[in-house]
Amino acid sequence: MPWTEKHRPKIFDEVKGQSPAVGKVMEFLRNFPSRKKAIILHGPPGTGKTTLAHVAANESGAEIFELNASDFRGKNKLDEVLKPALEQQPLVKKGKIILVDEADGISGFEDRGGISELLRLIELSNYPIIITANDVWQKKLAPLRKKSELVQLKEIDYKTIKSILIGILKKENKFIENDVLTRIAINAKGDLRAAVNDLQTAAGIEKSEISKISFDERNKEIDIFNALRAVFKGNPVNDTLRVFDSVNMPIDEIILWIEENIPLEYKGEELAKAYDLLSRVDIFKGRIYKQQYWRFLVYENILLSYGISASKNPSIISRGNFTSYRKPSRILKIWLNNQRTAKKKSIAMKYAKYVHIGEKRAMAEFPIIRQIIKSNQKIQKELKLDEEEIAYLKKH
Repeated sequence: MPWTEKHRPKIFDEVKGQSPAVGKVMEFLRNFPSRKKAIILHGPPGTGKTTLAHVAANESGAEIFELNASDFRGKNKLDEVLKPALEQQPLVKKGKIILVDEADGISGFEDRGGISELLRLIELSNYPIIITANDVWQKKLAPLRKKSELVQLKEIDYKTIKSILIGILKKENKFIENDVLTRIAINAKGDLRAAVNDLQTAAGIEKSEISKISFDERNKEIDIFNALRAVFKGNPVNDTLRVFDSVNMPIDEIILWIEENIPLEYKGEELAKAYDLLSRVDIFKGRIYKQQYWRFLVYENILLSYGISASKNPSIISRGNFTSYRKPSRILKIWLNNQRTAKKKSIAMKYAKYVHIGEKRAMAEFPIIRQIIKSNQKIQKELKLDEEEIAYLKKH
């Protein structure tokens, strides 16, 4: 039997390293249904989201109905499986908890009304619904976020993981060297499930062979929101230098996220210092693009991560308040500008082809060309301009 299942916590007191999340789940169950009917437990893999849902059911004396959302992308299939579970009374226990695991899976490209149907079923439910997700900030999950309470589970500190591993070894009457336990705990990078799996592997090997095992360090992708929290709220440490390496986003877009959200976290001298460092990032970026000095990338990354983090006043100890980070407004402005430029280019291309001139010339002379086309509907028809292109001419 896998040790992850054998030693899964049964009560809230056994859930280690997630005290704030445990407290919020207890409050949710205690007050149900006075506020929202669903709660989303979100965070990296292996942090105990599914386990916490099972513990909640056990502590409240409720039976648990579990389904994996990735298996029910479509509206009809979800309705076929989940609706009867919501309507049926508990068979043995006094209550029921519905667990919708891995909600990320229901929001894929091929999703056919799965999210909207889940929202409808939440409204109909007389039982608490616990939803888990690795990345709750996906755009398609926005409607679900509005209808649910959000509870974040953080990566578990390696010291906490190590203490849990020691407890498991005692129960199994096994012994592993301290340095091996430390290596397993650190390399797991906050993923308790991965650490327990590594522990079980190590425990089944001869003592003389354990030192030869390579416990692979987990390469974990994180979302931009967690990266921002690490920079803005955490202390500048060596890991801060690599925080954006695990974000699946171009560095230019990360810069815009930092720029947009600095004022939400820093004030006064902190704000000035952070923006000064951000301006230096922009200088290095320009030099990299212009002169192809790729070695400057390391300085750009240092300033953007460690530098911005170190702008904080060290005398301010607590920055634990939750901050709702905003998507960069400049991204929207750039997109709108690109849309306007696209109409301009398409009109210039049609004109250039019709009068046999180059597209560059048509773009350069566009202010004059625009007036000519705008003033004569016959020319607009000859160029076969669509409604959006004609609307663009009227507005500009």
